Amino acid sequence: MITTLAIKNYALIEDIRVEFNEGLTIITGETGAGKSILLGALALLLGKRADLGSVKDASKKCVVEGHFFIKNYGLQAVFEENDLDYEPQTIIRREILPGGKSRAFVNDTPVALTQLQALSPYLIDVHSQHETLEVVSENFQMEVIDALAGNSSLLKLYQSQFQDFKKTSEALDALKLQKESASKELDYNTFLYNELQLAGLKKLNQQELEETYETLDNAEAIQEALANVNQLLQEEKIGALETAKEARIVLGRIKEFSKTFEEFWQRLNSVIIELEDIAAEVNNSAEKIEADPEMLFLVNEKLQTLYKLQQKHAVATVSELIGIEQRLEEKVNITLGLDEEIENLENQKNALRDKALKTAEALHNKREESIPILKKKLEETLLPLGLPNAQFKFELSASEDFKNNGTDALQLLFTANKGLSFGPLKKVASGGEMSRIMLAIKAVLADYKKLPTIVFDEIDTGVSGEIANKMADIMQKMSKAMQLLSITHLPQIAAKGDHHIKVYKEDSNEVTATHLKILNEDERIVEIAQMLGGNNASEAAIANAKELLN
Repeated sequence: MITTLAIKNYALIEDIRVEFNEGLTIITGETGAGKSILLGALALLLGKRADLGSVKDASKKCVVEGHFFIKNYGLQAVFEENDLDYEPQTIIRREILPGGKSRAFVNDTPVALTQLQALSPYLIDVHSQHETLEVVSENFQMEVIDALAGNSSLLKLYQSQFQDFKKTSEALDALKLQKESASKELDYNTFLYNELQLAGLKKLNQQELEETYETLDNAEAIQEALANVNQLLQEEKIGALETAKEARIVLGRIKEFSKTFEEFWQRLNSVIIELEDIAAEVNNSAEKIEADPEMLFLVNEKLQTLYKLQQKHAVATVSELIGIEQRLEEKVNITLGLDEEIENLENQKNALRDKALKTAEALHNKREESIPILKKKLEETLLPLGLPNAQFKFELSASEDFKNNGTDALQLLFTANKGLSFGPLKKVASGGEMSRIMLAIKAVLADYKKLPTIVFDEIDTGVSGEIANKMADIMQKMSKAMQLLSITHLPQIAAKGDHHIKVYKEDSNEVTATHLKILNEDERIVEIAQMLGGNNASEAAIANAKELLN
């Protein structure tokens, strides 16, 4: 409930602060006194966009502040969902700065308007005869039925299942898009991968291949060179090996005379052993080397394939090509594996869909059971409000299309008179009828659901006499379970209030300002008498006012 409203520098209001209490608070005042200004200030607290034109003095800051006692509302989860600091005594403040910039605060923490707009429906519910969009809204009508059906926990379960279904559906759609995109590249990636795989890169040694190619390509020149080396090493008498052996024999004759000569002999002997080994290997190599055009062709083919792949992928080594091959394999496998992932998600989606449909069916059945009860209660409530022949018809039909509140579609049909056919509520109900229907709905809801503070803005326009009394009785009964504020011109309703606030204008120093005043018992008598008989209330009007108040 709202406990305090403070307004500074807004429209015709200079600086006012008003306290509100539990029960039914009546707000009265002459036309143009500023009751709409009060509603405008409340609208700012509820998240309406600020307008610099509504500021009284544009050179000063405009501030609207509301204090709300919400300990018994159970709104901790709502605050948490909207990233707001919860306090049992919550303070909402709106500021319009001289430059036109607007700021909003919840418990002194800056918040975005979207956060304020998400919170406000849980705090204040404003209804006007001229604003009946809510009552014709399918979502609102379904909320009323769900309240009577006690669908709160079932609805939460459905919404959780619906969210899981939506997330899975979105993930599935994203995966299908990914597959569609990847499929366009699959053929090319597969071609590149197969090309690299066919090259057998892991078995290739580029250096060895290049050496083998050079050897085969120059076989004759190599054979000739090796034969020449062999001749130089082993030719009789003048070959390097034979000459070294003769030198070793000569040194052998003197090696015992000195360690130096012994060292010469040893070193020469080592050279001879090395030369013999070289000669043997040269001979072996010469025997192995032979022209092999077929092998030369195969080695050249492998090298050319390797060089083309390196050029194609802009790399210089086999190891880099192997890395590219591995990455391409991963891409191809991922794309090919998308089908399995898509199939798994399809199965998950279908399972979640079946769960949500089952819960939606349970919601539908409970709604069907509660509709006759709601219909009866509404028609009984409207009976004393001047609509004795009012009848409702709720057409509830199930489909397989998911909505946030189930799979049902609802159309509310209405007729106010016997013998006339039913029609959509928004088309056949007049403004006055719509106001009374809204009052009836709220009155029924009050027995089933914890409602926020309700503000009725001249919802009683167009009624009088006994009907006004009945409307006042309904409001009075509702106010036992919630805080209710009623802006009215009807003395019958004004007299039923627990508290009474008068809105009036006053001129001071050629400046008009709106003021609020909480009326005591005597002041209420005068105010109601004036509502009955004009500003100069007669003794009869005063007596009538006292009777109404009693």
